[in-house]
Amino acid sequence: MIDARLLRTDPDRIRRSQRARGESVELVDKLVGVDESRRQAIATYESARAEQKELGKQIPKAQGEEKQALLAKTKQLAEQVKSAEATQRETEAEFNELLLAVGNLVFDDVPEGGEDDYVVLETHGAPRDFESEGFAARDHLELSEGLGGVIDVERGAKVSGSRFYFLTGVAAELELALINLAMQTAIGNGFTAMVPPALVKPTAMEGTGFLGQAADDVYRLEADDLYLVGTAEVPLAAYRSEEILNAAELPLRYAGYSPSYRREAGSYGKDTRGIFRVHWFDKVEMFSYCDPEDAAAEHQRLLEWEKDFITKLELPFQVLELAAGDLGLSAARKYDCYAWFPSQGRYREITSTSNCTDFQARRLNIRARFGDGTRPVATLNGTLCAMTRMIIALLENHQQADGSIHVPQALRPYLGGRERLTAPGAVAR
Repeated sequence: MIDARLLRTDPDRIRRSQRARGESVELVDKLVGVDESRRQAIATYESARAEQKELGKQIPKAQGEEKQALLAKTKQLAEQVKSAEATQRETEAEFNELLLAVGNLVFDDVPEGGEDDYVVLETHGAPRDFESEGFAARDHLELSEGLGGVIDVERGAKVSGSRFYFLTGVAAELELALINLAMQTAIGNGFTAMVPPALVKPTAMEGTGFLGQAADDVYRLEADDLYLVGTAEVPLAAYRSEEILNAAELPLRYAGYSPSYRREAGSYGKDTRGIFRVHWFDKVEMFSYCDPEDAAAEHQRLLEWEKDFITKLELPFQVLELAAGDLGLSAARKYDCYAWFPSQGRYREITSTSNCTDFQARRLNIRARFGDGTRPVATLNGTLCAMTRMIIALLENHQQADGSIHVPQALRPYLGGRERLTAPGAVAR
């Protein structure tokens, strides 16, 4: 959550951020009013409670009518204290509920606009000209059939419903190779490997900002009051909740491998072919706790590690900065990497990285002891490899005329040294 002190010291800063996000500015005005009521309720309660305690000290010393008068006043004060305490709790609850609805403060230099108003910062590599190579590019499902039907969406739908799938044969091997490469890359960059739980309590989901605007996209197990995570960011952030960290040990970096579950609410009719937009996929996620003063630099480091990983996979891609209206609740700035998808003739998202400043840490009560006192840390996240989209990008960009798939050099150690992926029994030409 944002620092509540800003409501009193710089409410216009919060209004600017809300306006940039396309969210309610009136919410800020309401918060300012409720905050005033809350502080007044606290003052009223504390004053009545102090008077009640003072009377309590006088009663043992009093005699006769004086004592009876003090007892009567104590009874009256008890009612006032009870009423003031109830008002305080009500205004506190209303304040906290409203505060949780306010998104992180967007940096002033983030591009304005919504989903289509991103800014392309960099372009790496160039899409292949398949026509000059003498064949037409096939999509990942067509390539799958040539490899022996290794992406099976029909049986996925039969077993689990639409937007589910089975990976078999070389597709399953390719995912395992990607997992190993991603984790080894992260470890080499100083991350601690993690396999976090994919089910979390409501406090973890709310603390990371996924029960606000993104709640419709989250799977909930009502009988157990648990949620299936849509990203390892959630358990990795909550991992150090309610803790005070040693500032000298920052940054703390974790790389989590986990399944990710998304209802894809509101995506009916979008990307229905294949495994581009699915309800479940595996992912390797980077997560960092750092000094807020180092957060901007740490964000750039996460982005560079993502770019290096995509470059290892020999994929053409772009780096985008998202507009303020396309940021999630917790992000103050977000970069996406979009790879080229030949079958779609355009770049599409494969990784992202967000600077959440101290927003999640405040909600999860994660602090560190710094030289100037104990205060919230900053949290950042970055997708190193989302398996399904990376598999599509690899199959489509590295397809050969004979239907085999070129294996990038970096992946070969995890695929038995193979230079090509082929159907069982096939010989790559």
